[in-house]
Amino acid sequence: MQDSMEKQRIIQELVPGKQITLAHIIANPDEILYKKLGLDPAVEYSKSAIGILTLSPAETAIIAGDIAIKASGAQLGFVDRFSGTVILTGTYSEVDASLKAVTDYAAQTLGFTVCKITKT
Repeated sequence: MQDSMEKQRIIQELVPGKQITLAHIIANPDEILYKKLGLDPAVEYSKSAIGILTLSPAETAIIAGDIAIKASGAQLGFVDRFSGTVILTGTYSEVDASLKAVTDYAAQTLGFTVCKITKT
C-alpha cells in the first residue's frame, strides 16, 4: 500500500527550437472570447477573426508581430516575448494574410520549421 501512496515527481523541459508550433485562425468568434482574451469586443468584435501564433524561441514573437501588422490591416491584440504568443484581430482575410506572411518569412528567411495554418 505504501507504493501507491508515494508522490510522483514530474520533470518538464522546454527545448527551444526554431519553429512555429501553432498558427490558427478563429473565424467569427463569440464576443465572450474577445473578453476572455482581454481584447475590447466593442472595437474588435466587428472585425470577425482572431489569429493565434506560438513561436520558439519566444523572442521571435516580436518579429512576428511586426511582420503581421505590416502585411495587412490586422491589429495586434497581444504579444508575449516570454511565451512566444501572438494574437491578431482583423477581418478573416487580414488575419489570413498576416499569418501567411509570418509563416513564409519564418520558413524562408529564418529557416524555421513551420506548421500549417489551421482554421475553425
